[in-house]
Amino acid sequence: MVSSASEDVAAGRRPRIGITTYLEPTIWGVWARDASLLPRVYLDAVAAAGGVPLLLPPVGTDPTILDVLDGLIIAGGCDVDPSSYDAAPHPETVDTRPGRDEHERILIRAALDRDLPLLAICRGLQMLNVTLGGTLQQHLPDAVAHDGHRPSPAIFGTTDVKVEPGTLTARLFGDRTSVQCYHHQALDLVAPALRVTARAGDGTVEAAEVDGHDFAIGVQWHPEENPDDLRLFTALVAASRRIL
Repeated sequence: MVSSASEDVAAGRRPRIGITTYLEPTIWGVWARDASLLPRVYLDAVAAAGGVPLLLPPVGTDPTILDVLDGLIIAGGCDVDPSSYDAAPHPETVDTRPGRDEHERILIRAALDRDLPLLAICRGLQMLNVTLGGTLQQHLPDAVAHDGHRPSPAIFGTTDVKVEPGTLTARLFGDRTSVQCYHHQALDLVAPALRVTARAGDGTVEAAEVDGHDFAIGVQWHPEENPDDLRLFTALVAASRRIL
């Protein structure tokens, strides 16, 4: 008889953590083709936290893949298509990937249905909110009047975050933390099922958790960019072992 993922982990196997990927025009060697890709920092963070990273490209989406996973990460990336939340596109909303949006929407719903440990990062938090019925601020500088959350191309900003007490976020980070961020979109109308657990000083939602789930958390920052702070990844892997 084939054992379940949870039985395998209980027997000592390292938890398998699925991570959604990009599908982008890519150049390597003599080739220029579309490819599924993901920054290595995600893989290194999962491995360092004790998990095994498995890539989930936005092709051939099948939610039953979660049956062989112990946890799921919805990774960062491009802008979410405004049609996902019935909005007209802002001039600064570019390079959307509707196919990836649908892929991640399916996996998010399936993970929540299974109560599979879920970590949503940057765009991932935005997709979590949209999937549950929320909306996005398409260009954050319009709302906060500064570019601190994305200072310049390929340069991460530093954001001080205040955390709500009595939350999973507070268990991991205390009442305040400083994080690396790179985004020009953010949560606007927060989905009813989400509880905001951290905000930046300008009011931007920086973390949220899904009500009724032991480990379903999204952060607007990029924890994978700080190899010296693996708290979110370690907590995800622990939850995937059901020992959090």
